Amino acid sequence: MTGMDTFLKKQTEKLSKQVRSAMAGAFVLGLLIHLPAMLSDIPNHDGLSSMYFDQNMITSGRWFLMIACGASSFFTVPWVIGLLGLLFLTLAAGVLADLLQIRSCRAGVLLGGLLVAFPALASTFAYVFTLDGYMCGLLLAVCAVRLTSAGKWGPLYGALCLAFSMGIYQAYLPFAIVLSIYVVLRAFGNATISDTDVKNKPVRVVIDHLIMGVAGFVLYYVILRILLLIQGKELDTYQGIDRLGEGAANASFLGAIPKVYADFVKYPLSGGTLIPNAFAGIGLGVLLLAAAMTFVTRLRKGGWLKKPLFYVLLIVTLAALPPALNGILLITPSVNYHLIMRYAWVLIPILALSYVDNAGDFSEKVSGIVLPAVLIAGAVLTFCYGLADNIGYTNLQKKYEKTYGYCLRLLDRIEQTEGYYRGMPVAIIGVVGDESYPETDITGDVTGGMIGLTGDYLVYTGENYESFLKNYLGATVNFLPVEDVTEIYYSPEYREMDSFPAASSLRIVDGVLYVKTENRE
Repeated sequence: MTGMDTFLKKQTEKLSKQVRSAMAGAFVLGLLIHLPAMLSDIPNHDGLSSMYFDQNMITSGRWFLMIACGASSFFTVPWVIGLLGLLFLTLAAGVLADLLQIRSCRAGVLLGGLLVAFPALASTFAYVFTLDGYMCGLLLAVCAVRLTSAGKWGPLYGALCLAFSMGIYQAYLPFAIVLSIYVVLRAFGNATISDTDVKNKPVRVVIDHLIMGVAGFVLYYVILRILLLIQGKELDTYQGIDRLGEGAANASFLGAIPKVYADFVKYPLSGGTLIPNAFAGIGLGVLLLAAAMTFVTRLRKGGWLKKPLFYVLLIVTLAALPPALNGILLITPSVNYHLIMRYAWVLIPILALSYVDNAGDFSEKVSGIVLPAVLIAGAVLTFCYGLADNIGYTNLQKKYEKTYGYCLRLLDRIEQTEGYYRGMPVAIIGVVGDESYPETDITGDVTGGMIGLTGDYLVYTGENYESFLKNYLGATVNFLPVEDVTEIYYSPEYREMDSFPAASSLRIVDGVLYVKTENRE
């Protein structure tokens, strides 16, 4: 045991204090922010049927997800899964701090804090049954960029990490792309105009990252096709993953390009997650303003404003950033983007923070104002994100409690219906009727974009009801599958019924119990 302690101590000492600060910030703040979700067993609608889920998602292109989630078992154990997820994020924060060359420990702590506080993680916690695997995918995406600069074989090591990251969840590809763009720009920014570095080293960095990205995607796709062939399966149509690899030859790819740029403008202004409140807006604004000041200062000192190369790089970067953040939309053009897929947006405040932190280009007077302001802004933004996360968790708790009360009443009515017997087929559409139950979710302005955490109830389909009644009320009800209910939904008998809890909301027709939860044409 002493030998192991000595080994761990030596390994820890190899890490810079900035890296250790980022890791500590991620782990401690991650626990403080997400402990409510880790210590509760509050499912969302998908979690109702995922108490045990083997994570075999190869038809969605996630061929490594089963392995990544295997360490925590395939049972939904929020504390274990959450802890493993935070450990992966802690490592990712350390790699990020090293990659971004963080200079101060305070900035390192904030880097880790922003990484774990961003609302995309809270939405992922709503789907906790897969969280540890997803966070492993994010760690691999960060490692892919860091390893690319690790010597001669670095791009291939990075490609391997990227392939396995995409094999877990393709949505972390933008994380690697945005970081690669930043590393490339830093290489050009650090080069001196008069020497040959501009023509050699930065170009070499570009080539290395292109090799990493292309080789990583090809390796991912080849492994995917081999495993699909072995298992005798085809890609699912869900989220357009079956069109993976069609690329620019497909018309939908070209049609997705304007959507990418429109989303880049729309999301920050209307998403409510990048800027959940006015304080967060001020904090993010200060970070971006400070980064812009640093950028202009460096341009002047480096003589870049007089060089055409600068304007070429600026135009290319501005054009590349929207596709970089929404890269999956170009790979699978029909994908429906939700918050879990937008984790890469946290890099905007993180990169602004790190850029100012490692600049060192201000006068002492300016530094005494800008650097403290940046740290305060980062702390405010982290707090606002963490607050939004917990508002989402509070609403998820209330969703569960309202669903519990609703389903308990519904089950009682089903069992008390004259002529009902256990095993009788039950036809139910699923959505809770708005006209019978008022909307009570007051968190919409904050949680509206936080998939899995918004709304009033957990049940939307017959499968949701079946899972909730079975797992939380201990009752087995024979709900018909949706394809059998569709015809009933438009029948005259069903239309004549009133919504639950009206007396006429349950009716037996031809041996089937109709349950009407809403009046909707």
